[in-house]
Amino acid sequence: MSYFNYKDNSCFYKECGQGEPLIFLHGNTASSKMFEILMPLYTANFRCILIDFLGNGQSDRIKKFSPDMWYEEALQTIALIEHLNCGKVNLIGTSGGAWAAVNAALERPDLIHAIIADSFDGRTLNDHFCDHLLSERTRAKNDLHSRQFYEWCQGEDWEKVVDLDTEALLQCAKEKRPLFHKSLKELKVPTLFVGTKEDEMCRPNLEEEYTQMATVMLNATVHIFNQGGHPAILTNAEDFARLIQRFLKVDGALLN
Repeated sequence: MSYFNYKDNSCFYKECGQGEPLIFLHGNTASSKMFEILMPLYTANFRCILIDFLGNGQSDRIKKFSPDMWYEEALQTIALIEHLNCGKVNLIGTSGGAWAAVNAALERPDLIHAIIADSFDGRTLNDHFCDHLLSERTRAKNDLHSRQFYEWCQGEDWEKVVDLDTEALLQCAKEKRPLFHKSLKELKVPTLFVGTKEDEMCRPNLEEEYTQMATVMLNATVHIFNQGGHPAILTNAEDFARLIQRFLKVDGALLN
């Protein structure tokens, strides 16, 4: 197992495959385990790097998640890239990890080739975010499959992790904290926004939100799958992987 240090805490990461570095950033209450079943779709073309953000998975636990969680996770991502010392990387962030990916690229574009931001609400949380979050977390904690997913990702202390995450997200929403620490106009690395029309965990006008975001950016495109739930990287796994292979190019040639 591999770890790097971030603010005197140990962050877990693992690597597999070969090629251009591609870092996968997990969403809230998940961990790098959510990507493990997808690795056969990526390892032939990419050096895949999976991280557990602090407080999740096999990384050190923390007493409290920051309400600016996705910015804090962006800084952890930057610390990992510097630790790897592998030059520029590509980022795939899904759900909460998408905000982390965008913030990382805004902070350190010199470290990042391109980003894929999958299945997230965009510039703001939707108007009913708090109500939906509390309802969804209550349902999930009483659902056997959701509980098993949480435990698989987090371990025996999964409920504490979920509660701390919920607390931080509610604070973020109620205080209307900015989700990006810099303007999207400053985001210059190639960006691909991905989602699905059937994703009930994202805002209903997701395609419109993505399109509006892309119009203010230098180099951004949007892809919406017609079918599939949350997140697109899992529910459209093979098509998503092919999309990424078309989007990320090496020496001007499409990856096989």
